[in-house]
Amino acid sequence: MSIVEERYEKWVSHPNLDPRYKDELNNMDAQEKNDAFYTLIEFGTAGMRGLLGPGTNRINIHTIRKATQGYANYIKKAGEAACKAGIAIGYDNRHMSKEFAFDCADLLAKNNIASYVFESLRPTPELSFAVRHLHCFGGIMITASHNPKEYNGYKLYDDKGCQLVPALAGQVIDEVNAIEDELAIDANCTEEQKKLVTVIGKEVDEEYYKNVLSIQLNPDVKKDIKIVFSPEHGTANIPVQEVYKRAGYTCIPVVEQCTPDPDFSNTPTPNPEQPGAYELALKYARENDADVILVCDPDADRMGVGVKHNGDYVVLTGNQSGSVEIEYICSQLKEKGLMPENPVMFNTVVTSDLGEKVAADYGVETEKTLTGFKFIGEKVAKYEVTHEKNYVFGYEESYGSLIKPFVRDKDAPQACLMLAEAASFYKQQGKDLVDVLDSLYERHGTYEESQVALTLSGEAGANRIKEILADLRKDAPTEINGSKVVRSEDYKECTIKEGDTVTELTGFTKSDVLKYYLEDGSWIAVRPSGTEPKCKFYYCIKGNSKEDAHEKTVAYQQAMKELTNS
Repeated sequence: MSIVEERYEKWVSHPNLDPRYKDELNNMDAQEKNDAFYTLIEFGTAGMRGLLGPGTNRINIHTIRKATQGYANYIKKAGEAACKAGIAIGYDNRHMSKEFAFDCADLLAKNNIASYVFESLRPTPELSFAVRHLHCFGGIMITASHNPKEYNGYKLYDDKGCQLVPALAGQVIDEVNAIEDELAIDANCTEEQKKLVTVIGKEVDEEYYKNVLSIQLNPDVKKDIKIVFSPEHGTANIPVQEVYKRAGYTCIPVVEQCTPDPDFSNTPTPNPEQPGAYELALKYARENDADVILVCDPDADRMGVGVKHNGDYVVLTGNQSGSVEIEYICSQLKEKGLMPENPVMFNTVVTSDLGEKVAADYGVETEKTLTGFKFIGEKVAKYEVTHEKNYVFGYEESYGSLIKPFVRDKDAPQACLMLAEAASFYKQQGKDLVDVLDSLYERHGTYEESQVALTLSGEAGANRIKEILADLRKDAPTEINGSKVVRSEDYKECTIKEGDTVTELTGFTKSDVLKYYLEDGSWIAVRPSGTEPKCKFYYCIKGNSKEDAHEKTVAYQQAMKELTNS
């Protein structure tokens, strides 16, 4: 019997199998069985994310319990104080999110660990805030972020409200992997243990809102802009509208996308990185002559931006909106004499060069991290202790930023408030946010940033992604589209290659990332997604104009497609 059949038979006949999965298991064909059971769903440094359904390679009540029991064992090893401090638990609008969250709380209680569970869906950044506000030992967030409706996921946080960095995640992973039978775990706690579960809500909301409102640099700016806002059926709906109301902004909600619908019925995609997320918001914007469109992903850590410019709407990339945020924040801090000593901004190795140049213009240093906001959170925590540098801003190309670090994850409600303020401020000067971006190109050079994601599902897809990276390492390109590769960085092998010289790449945890710097000032990076079955190609292409940068981007994308046979 194959390992797939062995695992399948164990599940379908197990007395503890949740009955909701029985029919789906019985109706699986051979390919579905293989995809559901060929491996154990990876509990990695970003937690778990995967398709909902029965199977060892799926998100379901049994794999969630296995992860939570492993986390519980980790907490208990930290001691009685950790168990008493407890775990904050949040969840989004997805199928089974609330059920998973309260089941986690019961399982922690069974292990005599306290928990604080939100009464209803809340943003990921508010979960991060709750960990800090309630002085918890850690946190659990049930969410699949911007993934399609078929997904759900599980993220863990430390006592600083930061997603577990690899060193800590590795300890939890060891505990999770030591559990052999996920089906044997139940969450049946006693009535006395049940008292360890505390339901939280408005009190934490109020403190979070107060902190979000504190980020304003020009709270008295004339607020005569029209904002169309969509939470894409997710958790941003209430907090963003509440913060706008308290700050004095009027927003026009995309009503059809304000219901917490797990099927995302009224949006082609809940991902602000994709054009479909803006379709209905654009319709609202044109009908209402809006100045700005703001779109959040389901767990409200990412924000997408659309801007009315020359009579039509321009959707900005995460790199572009991040650069505009940096320009506004830094310019205002400097103008008001509020720029701290030794200021530092954080972004990632796949984030555009433009933001770094904007920051440098104001004397702000940039430190690079790997992809994953936990690495930025780790840097924030470090300097909070050493006071060597002072935080100004942090962002990723994937539409996530953090203005003030009372949260230690990407925070869309903060970003929405700051973008509204920036749009209002520049409107008083007769400019929109695209005008601001164009001025940055004039000062620092024109860039076009893009990402191409190659989706490769199932076992065959996972193997193909590994093959692409292995082939690039085996036969490293010396030129791409006729442009010489002047430097390459391998974050897995920890090497830098410049010509025939190879040196050590330091300061990063090993990660399967390749980055190629080209002689024209552009760069291209390749990495497998940590949360989806995708191989991602990142392009930061420098041109003499927008048109030139775009033409070069198209050519580079085609060259990489041919180079990797993708």
